Amino acid sequence: MISKISTVTFQGIQAEEVTVEVQISPGLPAFNIVGLPDKAVGESRERVRASFHHLGLSLPAKRITINLAPADIQKEGSHYDLPIALGLMAAMEVLDPLELSRYTALGELGLDGRLGAVVGALSAALNAASHNRGLICPAGSGSEAAWAGQLEILAAPDLLSLVNHFRGSQVLSPPLLHAVQPAALSPAPLVDFCDVKGQSVAKRALEIAAAGGHHVLMIGPPGVGKSLLARCLSGLLPPLEPSEALEVTMIHSLAGLLPDNGLITQRPFRDPHHSASLVSLVGGGARAKPGEISLAHQGVLFLDELPEFARSALESLRQPLETGKITVARANNHASYPAQLQLIAAMNPCRCGYFGDLDRQCHRAPVCAGDYQGKISGPLLDRFDLVLDVPALKAEDLIANAPSETSHQVRERVKCALDCQKERYQKTSFLNARVDGEHLNQITKLDHQTTNLLTKAVDKLRLSARSYHRVLRVGRTIADLEGSEAVQYHHITEALSYRREQGQLRS
Repeated sequence: MISKISTVTFQGIQAEEVTVEVQISPGLPAFNIVGLPDKAVGESRERVRASFHHLGLSLPAKRITINLAPADIQKEGSHYDLPIALGLMAAMEVLDPLELSRYTALGELGLDGRLGAVVGALSAALNAASHNRGLICPAGSGSEAAWAGQLEILAAPDLLSLVNHFRGSQVLSPPLLHAVQPAALSPAPLVDFCDVKGQSVAKRALEIAAAGGHHVLMIGPPGVGKSLLARCLSGLLPPLEPSEALEVTMIHSLAGLLPDNGLITQRPFRDPHHSASLVSLVGGGARAKPGEISLAHQGVLFLDELPEFARSALESLRQPLETGKITVARANNHASYPAQLQLIAAMNPCRCGYFGDLDRQCHRAPVCAGDYQGKISGPLLDRFDLVLDVPALKAEDLIANAPSETSHQVRERVKCALDCQKERYQKTSFLNARVDGEHLNQITKLDHQTTNLLTKAVDKLRLSARSYHRVLRVGRTIADLEGSEAVQYHHITEALSYRREQGQLRS
């Protein structure tokens, strides 16, 4: 007899359907799993055998063949345990094969039949819903799967409970929805703008960045508040839209970083250490898991001490910053992840950190500054919308108790600018930083005086086509913050003040 049950494999954040076929046939006793299983899948036979023994079931002394179709796709992970066990029970006529065909199943089995939580439950639930099927999953993954919407979910704590449910002697309660607490996502508490002394120019630049989704590079000596300013940005960003929250949750689920198995509602803030490898940033490994670039999707990626990162790791940022997605290609796996992130970077002007301060700069100046800043390639620098100096604070700035704007006050202005963009783009792009092509020209029509200014700036600063368009986007955001319908002369002037090209960082 051959029984079938559906499960999934993961290609990026998408779950692709896999059919588990179970055949029990005459022959010498054997238990074979075919269909390109990895070692974790191959070990399922022992976990299934032990779970059956705990339930008082014995595998038939026949030839058992498990086929994972399609057979040309690599199957990885321990979530195949449960569908294999259920398929075997159907083939042994313990459970009804027709009833099991209405579900997609995934879950890891313990030796005593307990069901352990697995990654990707939300993606699997969305796949099941698209095929008009229910989902069978461990109880620990039920609250995550419940965010997929209206579908039947059987979230069982162990295999025995699941069998009893299908045999009518027990009823499994639907899983409850649990939202992730905001503090669970951010590695550090949010900082209010009023806690940052001075730095009015940097605060203004971060307000523009938050209002338009622009990338920012801050340059300044150590201890002036660059990291503090970067953390302030999270407090200016709006909550995730429902569709964005689902996408971010799926990415964190596949990476095994979803706390409390709930829905992520706050924008991610990722700040990897500068010793992070290329794989940790881009993603990869045996299962092509998402890296920091994807984990920052719809949020902020903060890279402190930017030149200290490996050159290969920095250059890997170029493609996702431009396209909004990243592809992890390995010999045995190929996965694409969304990466619509906002990059905030900080760096010292030189290795000693005090270039420009005649009393404290090292004896190698200005050569040390050129060597240090030269680690940032021109193409990567070109992708920053705003590059700004964060100067050392004076004593009066530190001592002064003058009232400063709070993040709440700034956030209200940012919200108004974002509402303008939402209405303008009808949610097609939503952020000025992502607008391109003819649409950009339509929303940034300039008068004659402003056009002349921009023309001279392109020639004098030798702006690339990419830089030119980024100036227009920043100008559009500044106009939105003012509530201006048109992009005016002073908007472009301010946007140009944040523009730097390779070789101009030290100026």
